[in-house]
Amino acid sequence: MRTAPRFIIVIIFLGVVLGGIFGYKFYQFGQMKEQFSQPQPAAIISAVNAQTESWLPAIKAVGSIEAVNGIQIANEVPGVVETINFESGDTVKKGDMLIRLNTDIDAAALRTRRAEAQLAEQEFKRLADLLPKRAVSQSQYDESKANFDAAKARVNEAEAQLSKKIIRAPFDGKLGIRMADQGEYLATGSPIVEINMLDPIYVDYTLSEKDLASVQTGYKVAVTVASVRGETFEGTVSAINSSINADTRTVRIRATLANADNKLKPGMFATVQTRQPERIQVVTLPRTAISYNTYGDYVFAVEPNDNDQLTVNRRTVTTGDTRDGRVAILSGLKDGEQVVEKGLLRLRAGQTVTLQEEDAMVGQNDPSKATEASD
Repeated sequence: MRTAPRFIIVIIFLGVVLGGIFGYKFYQFGQMKEQFSQPQPAAIISAVNAQTESWLPAIKAVGSIEAVNGIQIANEVPGVVETINFESGDTVKKGDMLIRLNTDIDAAALRTRRAEAQLAEQEFKRLADLLPKRAVSQSQYDESKANFDAAKARVNEAEAQLSKKIIRAPFDGKLGIRMADQGEYLATGSPIVEINMLDPIYVDYTLSEKDLASVQTGYKVAVTVASVRGETFEGTVSAINSSINADTRTVRIRATLANADNKLKPGMFATVQTRQPERIQVVTLPRTAISYNTYGDYVFAVEPNDNDQLTVNRRTVTTGDTRDGRVAILSGLKDGEQVVEKGLLRLRAGQTVTLQEEDAMVGQNDPSKATEASD
């Protein structure tokens, strides 16, 4: 009998507590609903008008900087390094001596060959004087002449072998890091130093076969590299490969660039724009006015609503090239239409906005633009 009253008291207590909690939550939801139902203040934005500009159309690609001539110098014959006549990073002319190998054995062999040739020459001249007197046979004369010719050939061979002990610059260029030391024995083909001709210099890149008809030799190119920020290198297309790669369906293009300051180095990664000869008219916007998204790029267009208030609406656009901070708009926007210039993340479609004072003054001073924007 005592348990039942206690159980009823507990149930009543729990009912009062839960009722209070639910009542408080209901009150909070009501307050939030009332707050959201109140009109939100208009966001203050900075706006910009889309502009039509005259651009040279360009095909963008990536490539690599290549030397006109670039090799790793190596020795043709083995030997011990006797003289090093350069330092790493030197600029050299064609024919400059870089390294001399020890030539003691080769010089001695050359003296021997010359002595043999001198003896063969004397024998040949003696028989040549006796032949008219028929003191020697024709076969003896012919044999002495052949011996003399062979001796001269052996002298030339020894001289050529001796000249290979002097390694010279094959062309004008800039040397890399020296890889041979004084007194070191170099086997045949040992790397000595890298040499590259840097001015002019090439940039090699590839284009899709669909762009092949839009490129010709003589077209201008603009090249940028990561290591030289803010500078563009101008050049011209100098060669187009005669075939298309069957695996990638791309064609290799080569352009020639001036490089008097040697800022461009072989192996650099390059961004290349091949420019067309005729200008086109494109609608452009500042880069900050565009939101780049995986599902498509968009802008917030500023448009009036039925209550003559300005609102922002999300507009999907197709973007093109970027130049000097401005982006080409291929579709989705017309010249003169007004869009939000920056701060897109804090806006939502349909939101009421207010232009900053300077933007409002621009709209008042350019009624044609305002009319186009409202259209």
